[in-house]
Amino acid sequence: MTLSAQQKLQIKKLVKELKTFKAPHTEFVSVYIPAGYELSKITQHLAEEQGTAANIKSASTRKNVQTALEKMIQHLRLYPKTPLNGLAVFSGNIAAAEGKQDVRAWSIEPPVALNIRIYRCDKNFVVDILEEMLAEHNAYGLVVLDRRDAILALLKGKTIIPLKKTHSEVPGKFRAGGQSAARFARIREGAYKDHFKKIAEHMKEQFLPLGNHLKGIIIGGPGTTINDFLGHDYITGDIKKKILGTKDLSYTDEFGLQELLDKSDDLLAEEEVAMEKKAVQQFFTKMLENPRKVTYGEKETLHALEMNAVDVLLISESLPEERIFALEEKAQQGGAAIKIISTETREGVQLKELGGIAAILRFEVGGD
Repeated sequence: MTLSAQQKLQIKKLVKELKTFKAPHTEFVSVYIPAGYELSKITQHLAEEQGTAANIKSASTRKNVQTALEKMIQHLRLYPKTPLNGLAVFSGNIAAAEGKQDVRAWSIEPPVALNIRIYRCDKNFVVDILEEMLAEHNAYGLVVLDRRDAILALLKGKTIIPLKKTHSEVPGKFRAGGQSAARFARIREGAYKDHFKKIAEHMKEQFLPLGNHLKGIIIGGPGTTINDFLGHDYITGDIKKKILGTKDLSYTDEFGLQELLDKSDDLLAEEEVAMEKKAVQQFFTKMLENPRKVTYGEKETLHALEMNAVDVLLISESLPEERIFALEEKAQQGGAAIKIISTETREGVQLKELGGIAAILRFEVGGD
């Protein structure tokens, strides 16, 4: 599921806030409630934990844990039942000074259904599950092949999801009695072609329905086999233009998929950079075509955001995090697409020099 800009922003803000707090002892409570789980069972569990916390030796830690649990129980009473996707709840004493109390509670309904239940009392709030939801899960197609076997998979985040295996009907190297060497060679060659056609068909079936979510395809296997496969018209133009590159592999099957991923860091990093470069290049192209359809610098871009005129907002990662959050929020309110641009490319440096903020506009905006 793709998160909306608003959902991402809500999670980012909460995660950022929670990560600023650190307890002197294990007294911050984090609870993840799975979708469909009864809230009454959670509040009962929290009440039991309050009783267990009475055994904590340190008086201040005992008080902080029990108060955090009580605050969370009260907070959960605001919900008549568990929200559709479950709930993430956090509570703790965030007062920096020893002996002071400022116990707060936060909750958020995740944008995707939670399938795990967690209760944790620690020095930090547990936010890695929310952070994982923010990760971009664009998919990359992986294909590992040789002349006998092939396997297709998707790479989502850091997870390899096998999709399809296929095995060739290529006969062994030794021909049956009575067959001429030429006829046997033709049979083998025909079987290779059928094998490659089948792989190409599976690639089309598995990858094309993903549309824009498929960011690219990487093919691995023995170099000569890859050349034979790509050197003929087995794959269609739609698939061909998605190929990011190839890698020479020692293995096939699942081992080959892992080896392909291990060897493809450069291609995946280049692809990320390429997408950033493309976004900034589009801005400069638009600037040359019609300077009134772009804006850059804080004052001018904020004015365009206020007018809901921004189509694509480019933000340099060099800006302070707080500023990025504020700009994302404004952009999201006006329905603009948001691109965070690193400073590792020439285009990224150019954006930074323009003030770290620029936009492609939906329509021309006059001055103040």
